[in-house]
Amino acid sequence: VQLQASGGGLVQAGGSLNLSCAASGRSFSSYYMGWFRQTPGKEREFVGAIGWSGGSEFYVDSVKGRFTIARDNAKTTVYLQINSLKPEDTAVYYCAAAPSIMSMQYYPSLIYWGQGTLVTVSS
Repeated sequence: VQLQASGGGLVQAGGSLNLSCAASGRSFSSYYMGWFRQTPGKEREFVGAIGWSGGSEFYVDSVKGRFTIARDNAKTTVYLQINSLKPEDTAVYYCAAAPSIMSMQYYPSLIYWGQGTLVTVSS
């Protein structure tokens, strides 16, 4: 599966962004879809993921209540809605596809990555 993320940009603190990740290739609906983020000098951080049919969502505690992941299997696209942006949300955001939530979080060799999209939050 090939992934193409978009929607990043420069936003003021308190603002919102909606990132998109379009997938191509086979069997989009058979993958968990997730988002990671990375800042310079730090490891890529798991942010959240959504199950095959969209019925299950997982988020790290630091983004719960502000980040929402959704998917449209018909459009083979996954979204990340970010509200109440904070300067510490500044990062390159990557979308990812993996066979399961376990592989998304613990088995990076099983993850398909998109290119990143930069989100910059000004204070």
